[in-house]
Amino acid sequence: MTAAVATDRTTVAALRAGSEVDGSFACSRKDRLTARSGAAYLALELRDSTGAIPARVFRDADFMAGKFDRGDLVHVAGSVERFRDELQVEVRSIERIEAEGLVPGDFLPVAYRDMEELDGFLEHLSREVYDADHRRLLDSVLCDTKLREALRRAPCTRGGHHAYLGGLIEHTVAVATLAIETCALHPRLDSDVLVTAAILHDIGKVREFDLGAEITLSNEGALLGHLALGQQMISERATALGSFPPLKLLALLHCVLGHHGPDGLPGKRFRSPEALALYRINVIDAAVKGALEQGLS
Repeated sequence: MTAAVATDRTTVAALRAGSEVDGSFACSRKDRLTARSGAAYLALELRDSTGAIPARVFRDADFMAGKFDRGDLVHVAGSVERFRDELQVEVRSIERIEAEGLVPGDFLPVAYRDMEELDGFLEHLSREVYDADHRRLLDSVLCDTKLREALRRAPCTRGGHHAYLGGLIEHTVAVATLAIETCALHPRLDSDVLVTAAILHDIGKVREFDLGAEITLSNEGALLGHLALGQQMISERATALGSFPPLKLLALLHCVLGHHGPDGLPGKRFRSPEALALYRINVIDAAVKGALEQGLS
């Protein structure tokens, strides 16, 4: 019987015990370990958008280790075996391949939610903002085709909640939806400020990450972080509008900069109920999503 062959287009989810592997994957783990015999081997994890599978390199482990690093896109030849009731790849050869032309969605986890649906929800939520200044600011963001596409593509975190392509817009829609419901329950809140801040609170994350064989921090993300990047992006757009009231901008930025808590704010305190509300709403969605994805700690 001829063994099944996994080509470059075969996904992790399609691998079966006894099949041959000859394809490209992202290497998301690489550890050099020692067997009971004293021989070195490599423990790897190979990943694509459909899942991950452990892999082992037993022959020429140190030689093979020099051919790639964690985070690389790699070409793998080997076979799929069953070990302790789990599938793993026994690797015969592995080497780094160029990521030029790489489509991140082929190798990174992606949202289950439909992007067009989430995009439509975002449009609907933005129309719940009635103040002319805040609406112009939101329109300048949502009408920017390049930025809008980045918002649809970006993850929300590297390994926490919504850590997949499309995670940012999914989280943004959830937080903005909770903001509208909170304003209905507490009508004294300034809904224009809170909903605008909810939609823009993580906008800096479109520049925080680099997407390749894995999600990594960009230089901007590592050195500044998404709070500072978001402040910069919002301020630049407000300035470009030409007549955005300074006090409105300050109130909005106070919410955005405080959405992880008051410690990053002057005096380590919230100066508006909208900022406090955004912080609590953000925590709710992040915590619940994290529990659903990773379990209760």
